[in-house]
Amino acid sequence: MLRRIIKINEDKCNGCGLCATACHEGAIGMVDGKAKLLRDDFCDGLGDCLPACPTGAITFEEREAAAYDEVAVKVHMAAQGHIHLEGGCPGSRMATLNRAAEESRGCDNAGNSQKTDSLPVSQLKQWPVQIKLAPVNAPYFDGAKLLIAADCTPFAFAGFHEKFIRDHITLVGCPKLDDVDYSEKLTEIIRNNDIQSVHIVRMEVPCCGGLENAVKKALMDSGKFIPWQVSVISIDGNIK
Repeated sequence: MLRRIIKINEDKCNGCGLCATACHEGAIGMVDGKAKLLRDDFCDGLGDCLPACPTGAITFEEREAAAYDEVAVKVHMAAQGHIHLEGGCPGSRMATLNRAAEESRGCDNAGNSQKTDSLPVSQLKQWPVQIKLAPVNAPYFDGAKLLIAADCTPFAFAGFHEKFIRDHITLVGCPKLDDVDYSEKLTEIIRNNDIQSVHIVRMEVPCCGGLENAVKKALMDSGKFIPWQVSVISIDGNIK
């Protein structure tokens, strides 16, 4: 298949090994003092290794390559001792979070509200939340109202959980910091799951336009007609 994959210029590589450390899939190894892409199907094409390279030896290219194989990566990483096959990396291990018990706190047996000094309850319903770590297929995507948010927005808007996360499946990212195009990953998530709606929440700053554009492109490329909306948060914490 034709897809985006990393390309390593061995002439520029200084053998520091930082890219191999940055690659969560173990796609890069050090061979004769130089970084080398071990197998095409280990590379997810997201490019965590690019910003780690101090010499600019790693770039993207579009070429015929085997599809990313998550199962093969898990076997490979387990063999290297980096993960346990039954659980996977804790940072990307898929989980559905049951909030029913937590939301019942502060209520008596009849469900009546009681005063409590407890903190507000998190409305997050799944893990992971980072777009780069999210699986393409997951049970919690079935019938989901999808929230795709810039990762600064929860810090700027005080009531983010109640206003936006509640009753949504949440994905977050920052295209400026990650330096990736999220549209391919989001296209697969939308195309392969029964997504009911998409709500984009971004900051007013220009760099957040990359996230909004990636979601719009994903919606178009998915071939589905799904209701969507955009909310913009100002840097002083208000909805514009």
